[in-house]
Amino acid sequence: MTEQPPVQFRLKTILAITAAVALFFTAGSWFGPWGYVGFVWLACLAVILKSSRDFDVYVLWLALFLFGLPLMGFLLLPAVGSGGSPIRSQCTNNLKQIGLGLQNYADVYRCFPPAYVTDANGKPMHSWRVLILPFIEQQAIYDRYDFNEPWDGPHNSLLAKEMPPIFRCPADQANPGTLTDYVAVVGPETIWQPDRSVTFQEITDGSSNTIAVVEAAGLGVHWMEPRDLPFAAVANGINPKQGPGISSHHPHAAIGLFADGHTQTIPQSISVKLLRAICTKDGCEEIDEEF
Repeated sequence: MTEQPPVQFRLKTILAITAAVALFFTAGSWFGPWGYVGFVWLACLAVILKSSRDFDVYVLWLALFLFGLPLMGFLLLPAVGSGGSPIRSQCTNNLKQIGLGLQNYADVYRCFPPAYVTDANGKPMHSWRVLILPFIEQQAIYDRYDFNEPWDGPHNSLLAKEMPPIFRCPADQANPGTLTDYVAVVGPETIWQPDRSVTFQEITDGSSNTIAVVEAAGLGVHWMEPRDLPFAAVANGINPKQGPGISSHHPHAAIGLFADGHTQTIPQSISVKLLRAICTKDGCEEIDEEF
């Protein structure tokens, strides 16, 4: 009985398989389900062409280029042009960096920053976004900020155009470079209080169940301005047709940053009851809905 020779793979075959697997997952991470579909389609096309005796390797690469380039453009255009996966991922990363800044602030001061700092007459002067600058690698801007004058005073106004990039959603193409897309939900029910810091012990609903920062596209808040989204506006839901509210440049949802630092996509279909519940720090609501 003749012994069968062991199965052997050439180095080119191993490299090709490795590259194919890497490209498969890369396509999926960049373009979502369409990326997987597109990759499988191109792979099937490559097998068909390679198996034909009438096609040599040059014709194969030419065919993949001619078919693959339009397909990848078709997949990439909606992602880049209308806030698809890559842009949404960057937006999510911005919120994660803000969350890391809040966590670092809390590590030093054992509390979250106040929503804003007021003067002796109770007038809002300085935003929490300014207070966390040293904790988001923006110490240089913080050192030049003058806490003796309002956020829009003659000296501080010179810093307006130096807004840290993480305060702006990359899908906000109309942004003049001074408006933030991320705001706190402020009010007695939330973790954000004027002239007062909230500790983790006060978040009895749990930091993983309590929203800290949300998207607010089109609210028109200057990044240094001590103004955010009032809790009452949460009742308008996600992407409200009228009035201020949690809103996003991404369709059908908005991204929220929670007090423990994690981010989550909140669908537009979420009930107002649940949305209000996850914005309060000590409401003792039962969160029995999925979102």
